[in-house]
Amino acid sequence: MKRTLSLFWVLPCLTLLVLAAAGCHHGSGKKASNDPILKLSAEESLAQGKAMLAQKKYARARPFFTHAFEVEPNSVTGREALLLSADTYYLEAGAANYVQAEAKYRDYLNRFPTSDQSAYVQFQIANSLAKRMERPDRDQEVTRKALEAYDDLVRLYPTSEYADQAKEQSQVVRANLAEHEFLVGLFYLRYGAPQAAIGRFEYLLKTYPSYAEKDKAIYYLGVAYGNNKKPEESKKAFERLKKEFPQSPYVSDVPEQKAGQ
Repeated sequence: MKRTLSLFWVLPCLTLLVLAAAGCHHGSGKKASNDPILKLSAEESLAQGKAMLAQKKYARARPFFTHAFEVEPNSVTGREALLLSADTYYLEAGAANYVQAEAKYRDYLNRFPTSDQSAYVQFQIANSLAKRMERPDRDQEVTRKALEAYDDLVRLYPTSEYADQAKEQSQVVRANLAEHEFLVGLFYLRYGAPQAAIGRFEYLLKTYPSYAEKDKAIYYLGVAYGNNKKPEESKKAFERLKKEFPQSPYVSDVPEQKAGQ
């Protein structure tokens, strides 16, 4: 009896909920249909988006590009709209926007891998990552991804107009990664882990030969070897410092007994 009574009250309530949900859905659809953007063709929406973009109104341009792409996703107009939508995020700047830009550019490449804009899109993927690069004393996961993206561009599109720019930008990224390795090595050295420090300094010198402050890496490598009770290796590092960087200020800090003088 109790079960029958419960159903008696529950069924009308469920009916009301369904009707209410349907009414809400209908109302939201009606509201959406009043959006003037939805009445535009892909070409018209693209044109209006470009007008907003020219005025640097990136957030306002984006819905027009989104609509143009959704109307004609595989047309020339749709492709251009998708790419410009990614550009609006990149141009608007800010960490969150760079994340969105990267995602949009990757979406473009996934959809249109043979596009004549592929080199540009790959370059922008790398730039979107590089813009989020942390300082050398922070985590470098995004920095490594940026370097990989720049290297991919040079490998995949070596004759493109963006290849040289990618090489230049990759040097900036590599410098950041190299400095990160140095700081980690210095941390290990200062906190009593010379063997770990040696590994970092050796890796730095091998992986980033164009590191701008190579002399300090060699100097601290010598210090680390000394602290690790390996005087011969320490001596070799200090001699290398004197030979390769005779004008380095670190030369004067070399202990006499470690310099073989």
